[in-house]
Amino acid sequence: MNVLVTAASKHGGTAEIAAWIGEELGRHGVHAVVREPGDVDSLDGYDAVVLGSAVYVGKWMEPATHLVKRLQKQFRDRPVFLFSSGPAGDPPKPDKDPGDVEAMRELSQALDHRLFAGRIARSQLGFGERAVMTALRVPDGDYRPRTEVESWARGIAERLTSTVATPPVPTAA
Repeated sequence: MNVLVTAASKHGGTAEIAAWIGEELGRHGVHAVVREPGDVDSLDGYDAVVLGSAVYVGKWMEPATHLVKRLQKQFRDRPVFLFSSGPAGDPPKPDKDPGDVEAMRELSQALDHRLFAGRIARSQLGFGERAVMTALRVPDGDYRPRTEVESWARGIAERLTSTVATPPVPTAA
């Protein structure tokens, strides 16, 4: 079982989530390859895909949406799991799915989508991003729920490995 794990990430937080997912899949016997969306030309050789994106202004980043649109037919030939990262604070806000996730689910025929809290480090943000975070009163901090991410990845591994065909047990005649 070969799984592609790919995520669009602006400041590295979502890329780390993708790495956590890849590591957890590996711990459960699923070979995972973690790559950036722009480095994916084809889904050939992958039995499943985990695709994620950081969320900015309520939408997925262009490298992730472009990958889905570009390889739409290939996504439909294998199990696909989506995740978004972006809400911040305690409790995380906003607490609803990004506006374009439903379209990405439809195009990819994804089996699942999860929304995970993100990380805010003002020192990494541009002027406009800092202004938005200040206006929304979003505090700096790492809100990413690693144990929740790993639990979700474990569930994906279980789902993928349970669908692998096993040879029939011979019966006595």
